[in-house]
Amino acid sequence: MTPKTLHNLTMMPFFIIGLSAFFAGFGWILSPEPWLLDESANVILLEESYESLFAANINRNLPEYLTLLYRFFGWWVSLIGLLTFGYTYVTRLGTKVSRTTIHLIYFFGLAGIFLILFKFIPSTPFMYLNTFLTLMWSVSVYAGLKLDKYDH
Repeated sequence: MTPKTLHNLTMMPFFIIGLSAFFAGFGWILSPEPWLLDESANVILLEESYESLFAANINRNLPEYLTLLYRFFGWWVSLIGLLTFGYTYVTRLGTKVSRTTIHLIYFFGLAGIFLILFKFIPSTPFMYLNTFLTLMWSVSVYAGLKLDKYDH
């Protein structure tokens, strides 16, 4: 592969990762009941339906609290997506240090998310998203390692 192709294969996955995170975060921000985006996995984890949780008088404000938590989480995920997109755009991942930095950060992030998903909510559809993001990361790492031999 040419250096230009390798560079594109290093950079483009992180544009995709950044946009994916940005839009996933907005899914939580815009959803009227964001906890329902992963309802089946949450019900398995809680061993309780949302209807029974919300029916208890002590939990009368739980929907508002969950909405607040998920909105906050959505903003963080969107911000991480924008930061990833911005870092990739500004650096173009054109140096070994820029590539290594983002590759290491995302390695720990994706690995940590996989640990949480496998341990607590293995039936979540977010497992597919994390697998896709890991595939994008792997393409970037592979191309980045091949690109290293062209760095001066």
